[in-house]
Amino acid sequence: MGKLAALSVKNVRKSGRDGDGDGLYLHVAAAGTKSWVQRIVINGNRRDIGLGSYPAVSLAQARSLAAGNRSAVAERRDPLAEKREAKDAARNPTPSVPTFAEAAACVIELRRPAWSNPKHAAQWRATLETYAFPTIGDKAIDTISAADVLLTLTPIWTCKPETANKVRQRIEAVLDWSVANGWRADNPAGRALLRVLPDTKGLKEHHRTLPYHDVASALRKVRLSQSYTLTRAAFEFLVLTAARSGEVRGTEWGEIDWEQATWTVPAVRRKAKREHRVPLSEQALSLLRDAWTISGREALVFPAPRGGPLSDMALNVMLKRLKVPAVPHGFRSSFRHWTAEKSGVGWAVAETALAHNVGNATERAYLRSDMFEERRGLMQDWADYIAS
Repeated sequence: MGKLAALSVKNVRKSGRDGDGDGLYLHVAAAGTKSWVQRIVINGNRRDIGLGSYPAVSLAQARSLAAGNRSAVAERRDPLAEKREAKDAARNPTPSVPTFAEAAACVIELRRPAWSNPKHAAQWRATLETYAFPTIGDKAIDTISAADVLLTLTPIWTCKPETANKVRQRIEAVLDWSVANGWRADNPAGRALLRVLPDTKGLKEHHRTLPYHDVASALRKVRLSQSYTLTRAAFEFLVLTAARSGEVRGTEWGEIDWEQATWTVPAVRRKAKREHRVPLSEQALSLLRDAWTISGREALVFPAPRGGPLSDMALNVMLKRLKVPAVPHGFRSSFRHWTAEKSGVGWAVAETALAHNVGNATERAYLRSDMFEERRGLMQDWADYIAS
């Protein structure tokens, strides 16, 4: 070992191989370029390993690399195979561990083709963005612990039990995907977590609502806002008709009978799968006439800016941005409280106005009327109350 010297390596010009000892050679090509080669026996086979070109790799560095390879062989390792693996790893680096938010996006895209309704993807993202991302969204998925999941769920577990369970199930699905991809060995959001969370059986999650005497001020705030015109109109129509958000957002002009001042919601678009007639107040008809000037050429009464129905989050986001402490569905409760305390109508009329089932199956068999004319007066009184 040590037959070569730094100066001789620098000055050598003759092509061929000059040995340094222990299998290390300086190879000089006919063109004058120089490189280091180590001849070594690996698993009984004689192999040549390139150690780099000179002067990028000095004599001292070449000796150090050669010594490392000899040590590897002594430890029954294959330095040539390790070198190839290192090159492959450099060409195809292992993907970095995604954050929970990145993993959630992958899971949503993976499941999207199986969802019959596009709103499922929006609901998944909305619940995770609202309740999970603030605590674990930026955490790498291999670092999320049961304590992290508990920190996410505990604030909403008893006050929003239905939502909290959906959030847990969606976190569990994202972490299941992470296990399947080899980033985790366990899932801390599984059902075992339920053993340490309070029992929520019997607890019911109520939609945030407003007292009926605050509905008019909420409507004024919406009207004066800079929100998209048809989003504002859809919200006001929802309040005036005490209808569900999905029914309002999907309203088509063909469902409106102008002469009879009636909106007929087809069974296919209703939760109960039964047609429902809604008497329209003067205010509701006026609102529809204004909407006609914007969307009269469309099938939908309240289309989104880029076409198609408004998203299920459009009204929620607007109310949240305007700091109205209620959700769209909550205005049905506002209407129901008003009917109980101010309208003077009977229970059956008020419930039918909300398209609820009245009585048991036998009672409904005898009660064939939908009390439409009584409801017409009720809806006009509700619109007048809001306007006043």
